[in-house]
Amino acid sequence: MSKIFVSIIALALLVSCGSSEIEVTDGSDSSGQRASKKDSKYIYGGVLKIAQNERFVTLFPADVEDAISSKMVSQIHDGLVKLSTKDLSVLNSIADNWSVDESQTVYTFTLKDNVYFHNDACFPGGKGRKVTALDFKYSFELLTTNETSQNTHLFKDRIVGASDYLEGKASEISGIQAIDDKTLKITIVKPQSSFIYLLALPNSAVIAHEAFDKYGNKMTVGAGAFKYVKPASDSDLYLSYNENYYAKDEDGNQLPYLDSIIFRYVPTKMSELEMFRTKDISFLYGLPTSKIAEVVADNIANFKNKPPQTILIREPEMITQYYEFNAQIPPFDNLKVRQALNYAVNRERLINNILNGQGTIGDKGITPMIKSFGDYNFNAINGYSYKPELARQLLKEAGYPNGEGFPPVRLEINLGGNIHKLVATELQYQFFDILGIHVEVEQVSFADKVEHSKYGKSEMFRSAWVADYPSPESFLSVFYGENVPATMNEPSNLNTMRYKNEVFDSLYVKGTQTVNKADREEYFSKAEGIMMEESPVIILWYQENYTLYHSEVRNFYYNAMEYFDFSGVYMKEATEEEIKSAKNKLQSGDAASGF
Repeated sequence: MSKIFVSIIALALLVSCGSSEIEVTDGSDSSGQRASKKDSKYIYGGVLKIAQNERFVTLFPADVEDAISSKMVSQIHDGLVKLSTKDLSVLNSIADNWSVDESQTVYTFTLKDNVYFHNDACFPGGKGRKVTALDFKYSFELLTTNETSQNTHLFKDRIVGASDYLEGKASEISGIQAIDDKTLKITIVKPQSSFIYLLALPNSAVIAHEAFDKYGNKMTVGAGAFKYVKPASDSDLYLSYNENYYAKDEDGNQLPYLDSIIFRYVPTKMSELEMFRTKDISFLYGLPTSKIAEVVADNIANFKNKPPQTILIREPEMITQYYEFNAQIPPFDNLKVRQALNYAVNRERLINNILNGQGTIGDKGITPMIKSFGDYNFNAINGYSYKPELARQLLKEAGYPNGEGFPPVRLEINLGGNIHKLVATELQYQFFDILGIHVEVEQVSFADKVEHSKYGKSEMFRSAWVADYPSPESFLSVFYGENVPATMNEPSNLNTMRYKNEVFDSLYVKGTQTVNKADREEYFSKAEGIMMEESPVIILWYQENYTLYHSEVRNFYYNAMEYFDFSGVYMKEATEEEIKSAKNKLQSGDAASGF
């Protein structure tokens, strides 16, 4: 097994088992009329087929809170900037260029002159109009309106005038100015290094007021590389290429290359693996842990095929898996109860017996210990190890010796992927075995779990945080107390634990407003240490992923944030020389390299 895993970490080259094409009825142009420039390596055409274990919640940018919806919305909509899938750096998107003044509070964006919204009946004659700076002002104000957005926190305390606008004290956000059609100026309250990353989120995409006026939050009209096509079912989502997309590659070819993308709802990883083998999907991220050794062993004889057809890589991710407590209702309003459950978890057993070694034990804080955060002061954060005697003592001190008198507790987990159920069953056993308490497990849809956690309708929830941008700030933003409403009748849209600590909040805010990276991360690590001591969550493991993709999928880069931009992906069979080059890059440590 150790030799197998070494092979996986470097690069495993596999051969898939046959082909079964999906009939594309999404209206995309697969006639071959699009042609790349002479001598260009890029080619047009092809269908990228992607499986998801959960149904998407929304396609409206202002409401996106989950990773699955985010992936889909990012293909339909564009914003001022976006992230590089190679290294997660900030790239221009609709903005042609941008600058920041000496105070680090005034951002000026100059827009490209050739960006148009998708053709749609909401526009006169059905033809999408040009995107202007006023559209961004409209979109950002829509994002900062309670009636139209689930993410008002993004700009509320950051952009000048956003709080007054949100509270109805002003008719516009004064810190957002459309100087002319091509120039947008944004003034933020204080310097904040992460602000530019917020503009790369799908929530910050540009929206046409005509589309929102006609469709409300059901609108699917964007300015991105792919256009929404009505799906054949509630489970699948079809996108076709935007023939009027503004972006071009270095050879002058218009993007995107693909004809279409199909997102398919596949409830189990085992089904997804079989679909990958038959080429009913193009890549598989999150290879089932129980199948890793089998997949490798079944194909050892094929590693030397020239060229192979499939690539398998292993990559740590900016994802932390955890359980959250509702910290404002019994019994988890008691700190010692929360700490007792943390010490009762045998994370090593969980990783080895349930996850088959796929993941890193969550023995620090919410920020995953990966090389991207190499300078972060993890030593300032004391996580929880397995200490059953201490767990029992803390529960006794909380008034529940051996679990006596402990009230009924329900843990909600979401459907989709058997791993959530297996983990919950294991922890259910551990809590009873160590503490004598019974935790009822209930499976609900992902959308229901999100909604229930906002309103605190259960005592515990299974959760995970996927970084919105490559900084500890993204993880700590979940615990910011200012996002907690005054009553349980109001939704707590981000801090679903309803955790509040003034010292944490003060350190977190100082970190967000500090330009110097070392000072900023020192504030964050101290804040994280305080939060972990008060334990509003049980950190379980830091996720790592095994990703399979067929070698004809080119320009695909897997990264630690699971951030996907398919505008530059194209389909072309790999040559032996290309496979060899990719293998050398991966073995040298460039795990994100694609063809």
